[in-house]
Amino acid sequence: MIVGDVKQTADRIRAEIGKAVIGQTATVDLMLVALLAGGHVLLEGPPGTAKTFLAQCFARTLKLDFGRVQFTPDLMPADIVGANLFNFQTSTFTFNPGPVFCELLLADEINRTPPKTQAALLEAMQERRVTLDGASHVLSDRFMVLATQNPLEQQGTYPLPEAQLDRFLFKQVLGYPDREEERAIIAAHGLRSGQADPAAMGVEQVADADWIRGAGETVAAVRLSDEVVDYVLNLVRSTRETADLSGGASPRGAAMLALAARARAVLDGRDYVIPDDVKALALPALRHRVILSPAAEIEGRQVDQVLTALVEQVEAPR
Repeated sequence: MIVGDVKQTADRIRAEIGKAVIGQTATVDLMLVALLAGGHVLLEGPPGTAKTFLAQCFARTLKLDFGRVQFTPDLMPADIVGANLFNFQTSTFTFNPGPVFCELLLADEINRTPPKTQAALLEAMQERRVTLDGASHVLSDRFMVLATQNPLEQQGTYPLPEAQLDRFLFKQVLGYPDREEERAIIAAHGLRSGQADPAAMGVEQVADADWIRGAGETVAAVRLSDEVVDYVLNLVRSTRETADLSGGASPRGAAMLALAARARAVLDGRDYVIPDDVKALALPALRHRVILSPAAEIEGRQVDQVLTALVEQVEAPR
């Protein structure tokens, strides 16, 4: 599959989602990058900003088998991955798969369940398989997690462990729409009753499994020059050297940023990576992989401010 074909189809996916979801173009772009790079996305934003509906529209345009789990404090690992149940007729245990056996899993309010249950997703996100009682069950090669969390609600929530956060390619922070976007949302959805339905709003399928597979192969062939590799390396290592961060990004984070940059290049119609690809993805790819230092916290600084300063300081190749 040539780069131009991938870009053309991606533009159609954006247009179909735009029929139902107003705004959120940057989030859709990150979701497309994550899809082609085989990554997962964590969406953080206040309630009512169309996070769930966006996931449904995304799944419909790509003909992905959609699954959803509402994370709650009493959720158990078996409620996600499934369990071996005893069959009294055959006197054997039968595997009953959980909702994780889909292609696009919406992990809604993932931070409302304890770390023990959150950890049930670790193997699925990293290796696309689930091991239960010594037996491995393979997930789809298109398996992708879109997780949401609400930053406003603190009571009854559990911070995601660093190991869990590191499995996400991107953390996208969603805000409220601007005035014109919000007016358009009211005009489009204000007269509808019940749950919004992507099909009822005209969202059509654009791509399928063959396109996803072919686009992934195209991404794998994108050129990544030595200069851009060094730029990614210098940028990631700078997060470990600044006094504003007590914990920097891992080598896995650097490798995933480089892969994401290749996917963004394809979506932009190029078969080579430029520094701007890395710059555009640096914040969503790194903001959940670093830890603000106590001194920076006391000064009231934010992770995004520190990372933005590092991106400006690290010299990009010309």
